[in-house]
Amino acid sequence: MATPGSQTSLHRANLERVVRAVRMAGSLTQAEIARGTGLSAATVSNIVRELKDAGTVEVTPTSAGGRRARSVSLSGAVGVVVGVDFGHTHLRVAIGNLAHRVLAEECEPLDVDASAEDGFDRAERLVTRLLAATGTERGKVIGVGLGVPGPIDLETGTLGSSAILPGWTGISPGKELSRRLGVPVQVDNDANLGALGELVWGGGRGARDLAYIKVADGVGAGLVMDGRVYRGPGGTAGEIGHITLDESGPVCRCGNRGCLETFTAARHVLPLLRSSHGPDITMDDLVRMAVDGDPGCRRVISDVGRHIGSGVAMVCNLLNPGRVVLGGTLAGAGELVLGPIRDSVARYAIPSAARQVSVVTGALGGRAEVLGALALVLSEMGDSTLLDGALLGPDPVFT
Repeated sequence: MATPGSQTSLHRANLERVVRAVRMAGSLTQAEIARGTGLSAATVSNIVRELKDAGTVEVTPTSAGGRRARSVSLSGAVGVVVGVDFGHTHLRVAIGNLAHRVLAEECEPLDVDASAEDGFDRAERLVTRLLAATGTERGKVIGVGLGVPGPIDLETGTLGSSAILPGWTGISPGKELSRRLGVPVQVDNDANLGALGELVWGGGRGARDLAYIKVADGVGAGLVMDGRVYRGPGGTAGEIGHITLDESGPVCRCGNRGCLETFTAARHVLPLLRSSHGPDITMDDLVRMAVDGDPGCRRVISDVGRHIGSGVAMVCNLLNPGRVVLGGTLAGAGELVLGPIRDSVARYAIPSAARQVSVVTGALGGRAEVLGALALVLSEMGDSTLLDGALLGPDPVFT
């Protein structure tokens, strides 16, 4: 047994540091590993050679700064992670490897409000189908990330508000999916996963502090502070949809009046256009027609942007993020919505916070949450467990 401070325990710690750095980045050159871990170039070279011989990592030729280099990534044979995203109207599943490559992805319509049982049945079938399509055995699944459209109570693992998904009352989504798939499941709300997805793959890359704003049937924010998602002690951090804009405004599903959500969410915005644009108008229609020049749709999007900007300004005053990323369907409106958001931030945020923040659209569109679910598993898995099982042993961690 390795004792603390021994050469064996130090070597083990260095192995974990290298694996963690590669796992979080997807792939790194040996020079980048050395800079990120503080280990010497010689130590990194020896560790990479050891991990390569064990089948833990793959090393491929690349270039960095015009010079030849070697790119290190976790071996594709180690295993896969699964992302599952439940939206109000869709189910999306993705399979990825530990090198941050998406191997398969599929989305299908689903009324998630109706029945949790039906949703989990569909998710299980879709995961099974994609694993088969990629030729991956169930035992190769290291973990699953699960996104749901509502806050998760961190103490109980259940949805924090029964008003959001009435058909899911009393359900612990993570435990239920874990029971069905036989592997550990990490669960979070869709806004937090959208923030993770954009942070790793999209419009948040390179940022240490950001707020991801998602406007759909509800309004939420995923908050990243110093490179990590901030959830709060109860898991409800980022519920900006329930910031009060007008105490005499419409009654919100939370019971209060004039919440930001009542001025921006699809269920409140679309009725404004149904008499003039037809009863079946959707958020996708709204954005498409606004981009095409429809004056009514442009006015609605402008108003929504100003209201979102008021909420963003409060976030800026409290947390001072360097970047705000707008996700969801509304992001497709581009400057039509970003301009009004920036105007409100300039008006209501303190000047120093307003000057420092950039407001951009997300780069991942509707994929942000499911890619965030993959990133959640990659960020939460233990390097010690990987080294003991999946990476250095002959069998996968979970069978």
